[in-house]
Amino acid sequence: MNCSIISVTAFQQNCSLIWDDTTKLGALVDAGGEADRLLDIARQKGITIEKLLVTHGHLDHCGAVAELADKLGVPVEGPHRGDDFWIDGLADSAKKWGFPPSRSFVPTRWLEDGDTVTVGSIELDVVHCPGHTPGHVVFLFKPGKLAWVGDVLFKGSIGRTDFPRGNHDDLIHSIRAKLFPLGDDIRFVPGHGPMSTFGAERADNPFVADENFG
Repeated sequence: MNCSIISVTAFQQNCSLIWDDTTKLGALVDAGGEADRLLDIARQKGITIEKLLVTHGHLDHCGAVAELADKLGVPVEGPHRGDDFWIDGLADSAKKWGFPPSRSFVPTRWLEDGDTVTVGSIELDVVHCPGHTPGHVVFLFKPGKLAWVGDVLFKGSIGRTDFPRGNHDDLIHSIRAKLFPLGDDIRFVPGHGPMSTFGAERADNPFVADENFG
């Protein structure tokens, strides 16, 4: 499996183009904006986008999903149904934050904890990680020890919980009880900023390091 991280929107959100080398079938994870640029990059790499994956319903992570789904005629998978209210409000969010117009959408498939999604011949596990938003999910590629965590966890920080229906205790539980047990050697692509590993964050992240939890 290959992954190309593309920074999009004024929020510098990490959109990932992932693909199966064997089939050249791919997916965009968190297409937050700049739809035409994302399509150009996929074309340049010879990748056929077969679906769109969404970790959560915030504008900067799914603002271009409706446009891309229409242009490509592909399904949308994710997030968990708990984020339906965020997706319903995408048009208003775009106006509020000065983004280009965005449209709401209904995912082809809402995801639940323990589900799997496929990209070509690749299989990703779905982990429901509420806290930043109630319907946030994480995608895990076990063979490559790689995860896409959206805005749950960052290098040296964690996601905000002051948005509607955010919950700090839920977020800490999602990170420490659901993500960290997956293994210290799991690398992760956050929604913003550089990659890290779960082990590095267990050791040094001031919000979730082991030393702060006895």
